[in-house]
Amino acid sequence: MFLRRLGNQRCAHGYSCPQVLEKADGNFVVVGRIVTEEAIKALPPGPGVGPNEGAVEVPRSVMLASMADFFATAAA
Repeated sequence: MFLRRLGNQRCAHGYSCPQVLEKADGNFVVVGRIVTEEAIKALPPGPGVGPNEGAVEVPRSVMLASMADFFATAAA
């Protein structure tokens, strides 16, 4: 199902480990703190959270490290 973890974030305890994972089908899964309820109340016009969706918060450092891995391989 998963090809790789982007950003090479290590998880010391097996939980509370925000990260971005690339799936075999080319899509991504983001693991982070669930913030759906608070996000729905504060979303700007345009985006929405559907019945089968949720919003997660991921630390900036995790996203930046993930993007570096993504762009490094996307350009290759």
